[in-house]
Amino acid sequence: MNQTESLYDRATAAYIGLAIGDALGATVEFMTPDEIKLKYGLHDEIVGGGWLSLKPGAVTDDTTMSLALGNSILSEQAIVPQAIAQAFSDWLKAKPVDVGHTVRKGIVHFRYGGVPITPFCEFDSGNGACMRTLPIALSTLFKPEADVRMASRDQAHTTHNSELSDAGTECIVLMIQDSLLKTNKSALTQKWVNPLIQKHPIYSFENSKRKDPSGFIVDTLQAVFQSFFDLTSFEDSLIDVVNRGGDADTTGAILGMLAGAYYGMSAIPEKWINGLDPNIKNACIEQAKQLVDYALTTRNSLEKSSLVAHG
Repeated sequence: MNQTESLYDRATAAYIGLAIGDALGATVEFMTPDEIKLKYGLHDEIVGGGWLSLKPGAVTDDTTMSLALGNSILSEQAIVPQAIAQAFSDWLKAKPVDVGHTVRKGIVHFRYGGVPITPFCEFDSGNGACMRTLPIALSTLFKPEADVRMASRDQAHTTHNSELSDAGTECIVLMIQDSLLKTNKSALTQKWVNPLIQKHPIYSFENSKRKDPSGFIVDTLQAVFQSFFDLTSFEDSLIDVVNRGGDADTTGAILGMLAGAYYGMSAIPEKWINGLDPNIKNACIEQAKQLVDYALTTRNSLEKSSLVAHG
């Protein structure tokens, strides 16, 4: 597999991983680890159900908002806050199976005022911006770090304008990008996780194992980091994080996209891939390819412009 083929493979795995983590975690969302153990033993099958009474293979807002964001980027061939906010408004109009309070509030703010940026509020530090961030990671893959961070905020601030949310979401975006390019876990820690914790010590995750994580972005990423760094396979890390309960569809989705980018498609169990709703699976595969195509085209255009400028 050459470098480009590997990139497509890992991007596809990240998107499929997002959907699988969402579908697997939704079954046990809001349950405690003890409740999960009592009902399922070890929860490792895509069976639907949960508080949303989902069909097997169905997903929640984590995946469908990601697809809405990706469609906006592809339609505009750019990251345009106004278009992103409109895409989220259209998504809400279609009556998704679930929507978070902060997400709804941000969309309503846009609908009434036409402004695609919600006011700063440090209490809006939920995980809703991070759960849907994969299209940003894919589309800005070859851009400078400062541009990646700006793009992340362009999408995040439609609903979540918070320093803690920004910091955690940008860390995940940059970790996914480096994982797509085959950076090892030690480097991911040194380059992205340690600086995050140095700036925001609340994100430290080594002293206690986060169980029953809430929708607070810090709780979410502590659980994701613990599962990702403590275990050595896509399957083991995803099973570990969803069996912690709490906001399990989102911890599963974020772990799935990160671990998918890191391990690639061959690491994802076929039973999980086949267990996804076919329409969602195909949409994720197609959008992953299109977003990588967009990133490659953008890189090639920048390289040509640079060559012309340096004549």
